[in-house]
Amino acid sequence: MKAIEVAHLSKHFANQQIAVDDLNLSINQGEVFGFLGPNGAGKTTTVKLLNGMLQPTDGGMTVFGHDPTKESSTIHQFSGVLTERAGMYDQMTGIDNLMFYGEVFGLSKQESRERGLSLLEQLELTYAADRKLTSYSTGMRQRLSLARALIHQPKILFLDEPTSGLDPESVLNVNRLIQDLAKNQGITVFLCTHQLRYAQEICTSYGLLDEGKLLATGTLESLRKQTFKGLKVQIAANQLNLLEPYETLSNGEFEFTLSSEKEIPELVRKIVQSGSDVYSVSAKEMTLEEIYFALLEEGGPAHG
Repeated sequence: MKAIEVAHLSKHFANQQIAVDDLNLSINQGEVFGFLGPNGAGKTTTVKLLNGMLQPTDGGMTVFGHDPTKESSTIHQFSGVLTERAGMYDQMTGIDNLMFYGEVFGLSKQESRERGLSLLEQLELTYAADRKLTSYSTGMRQRLSLARALIHQPKILFLDEPTSGLDPESVLNVNRLIQDLAKNQGITVFLCTHQLRYAQEICTSYGLLDEGKLLATGTLESLRKQTFKGLKVQIAANQLNLLEPYETLSNGEFEFTLSSEKEIPELVRKIVQSGSDVYSVSAKEMTLEEIYFALLEEGGPAHG
């Protein structure tokens, strides 16, 4: 069974704004799916639709076979949601917040406490377990909100900018946890962010969104194939005496655009035979950020 299936999903608001426009998605269980686009692209609206918090204008969707428009309460039992403004109780301690939400999801008091303490340890918040939230920094609150979303051991986790406000060490810690949840526990992660470089580090597949429209979906490898504009190869040499087109970079290197890696040895051979010394050769594949802007230029959509 697919974790998420979306077919021709649209959401129009009363002011004629089209937040989601004919969206199609199919996400496997255990994926860390990056749903990527700028603020206002339709990411949060999609999450609300998938959790039954909004009703679609057109189209259909299922989350582990359940229709959010009819079975939202069922979906809430096996999903965890982390938004940038997660509701927590300032006058309660960190562990008391987690125990409260654990019991809301049907866990016993003891189960909630044990699970809460385990999550606080994983997120390096044990030292603040008995401190009220009024003393928590933004980063501490964000990590506690992630713990709250995980307290009932959900099958699917919806994360909206999960590393917002975190220091670099905490980002690494949260990333390790997210990857462990997917790889070792089979939890599906639906991660919304506008930070494409961050998404490239952590996600296994992607959906690239702009103004409510899906530009492309797929793995990084499949997205590169869809938007291939040649392989960029940077060569450091003392000089160049070639007819082949190249670009001189500011760091003293020369950049060539080739059709594939197979052309690199012949290019290097030509440079050496022309009397130049080659110091280094590096092939640069398209980043997720470059893919996104290439798709915007093409006008999308494409699917992989």
